[in-house]
Amino acid sequence: MITHEAFLKLCSAEVRAAIEQHRTEDPLRIALDRSIPEAALVATQVKYLQRARQKLPHYAEAGCILPPLAFEQASSEECAAHKRIEGERVLDLTCGLGVDAVALSRRFRQVITLERNEVLAAIARENFARLGIRNIEVVASSAEEYLATYTEQFDWIYADPDRRSAEGKKLVRLEDCSPNIVALYPTLKRLSARLCLKNSPIFDVDEALRLFPQCEVEVISLDGECKEVVVYDPANEPRITATALGLGSFSATPEETTTPPPPFDPARYGWLIVPDVALQKARLVRAAMQGVADVWSENGYAFSTEQPTGVLGRVWQIEGIEPFDPKVLKRTLKGSSAELMKRDFPLALEELRRRLGVKAGDAQRLAFTKIEGKHWTIRLK
Repeated sequence: MITHEAFLKLCSAEVRAAIEQHRTEDPLRIALDRSIPEAALVATQVKYLQRARQKLPHYAEAGCILPPLAFEQASSEECAAHKRIEGERVLDLTCGLGVDAVALSRRFRQVITLERNEVLAAIARENFARLGIRNIEVVASSAEEYLATYTEQFDWIYADPDRRSAEGKKLVRLEDCSPNIVALYPTLKRLSARLCLKNSPIFDVDEALRLFPQCEVEVISLDGECKEVVVYDPANEPRITATALGLGSFSATPEETTTPPPPFDPARYGWLIVPDVALQKARLVRAAMQGVADVWSENGYAFSTEQPTGVLGRVWQIEGIEPFDPKVLKRTLKGSSAELMKRDFPLALEELRRRLGVKAGDAQRLAFTKIEGKHWTIRLK
């Protein structure tokens, strides 16, 4: 964590000029250069500003101060911008680096954001100034202290609880995170009728519906990686949504039923769908593929007789499907290169590669899965 003394140095004209001058250079070389003032601080900031170009492009462009831990824990700008809330006033209980507060500032007239660490609160204020944002008020306070005395109303309350213990251990149960949203829920409802809650990508969808029975749960992925599970409470009806940013969304109610697939006939299918991880995490693969493709497992692939369009996932044309036989595959592959994929299959990719004797590459593409208790190899064009 950046100390108050380090924060003041990072705000000085001399250090800011050094960071700007060396922004494209190797951070390790910077750290060893005695001619650079506060070389270690400058090197760390250059390192994270370079990394921020992808995750936080506006922060990078503005030359914001990036504490390493806060940077690692922050939402990407793309995920933060997706939050589907807006209004006049919003209370953000968990400022951190302030990426979510920045996104909220574009949707609300006023944002009040809380940060219990006074140095982080000061960094957030400095960064918001560098970003040219004027409708965010940063309060150096814990959520519990602030909520105990505040009485005005908000259109929404937003929270992204800290999911690490004081010892650095990862926390999964919402009740163990800080602030404890479950314990604070009656107080939150006194200040706002609506709550938006960001959770880690491993947070269980059923657990969200148990804690907030009238909510919408949205699983969000970006570039094939599950990023977060967001709760909107309340919703018009309980609902589960899977969103792949840049691709689209699919929603269903928790009670929605699907028709079971027919017995698996490998000769029937010409197309393989790799469902997006958001569908998989939300357990909506069967529902999303209903009428489009056959699915035997929420963790597996979907199979279609015709080329599908508009699905949340990657589509591959099938060359052939055969029972998994590593000895036969090893003989036919003869040490060539191949891209391997697997879903609902017991062997890790590295173990598969070892058993088949293939190198990484794209000369051919093979997928592996288990259907109706049998293991299958899918050759893809």
